[in-house]
Amino acid sequence: MALELTAVFQQVPEGFIAFVEELPGANSQGATLEEARSNLHEAVTLVLEANRALSEQTLANASVIRERFKLSA
Repeated sequence: MALELTAVFQQVPEGFIAFVEELPGANSQGATLEEARSNLHEAVTLVLEANRALSEQTLANASVIRERFKLSA
C-alpha cells in the first residue's frame, strides 16, 4: 500500500495555490487546478530529494544504519 498524503488546493485570483498538509515545504501554485496539481507533484519530489541530500551531507562522517521505512494504514 502506498503512503497517502493530503493535498490542499485553494483558489485565489491568480489561479490556485497548493500544499501538502503532512509535508512542510511542499508548496506550489498554478494558473489552473491541473497545473497546480502537476506543480505540486514536482514540489513534493524536490522536497524529498533535498531532505535526503541534506541528511546524507549532515551524516556523511557518522556511523548510521539506513533502511527502508514503510508506513501502512
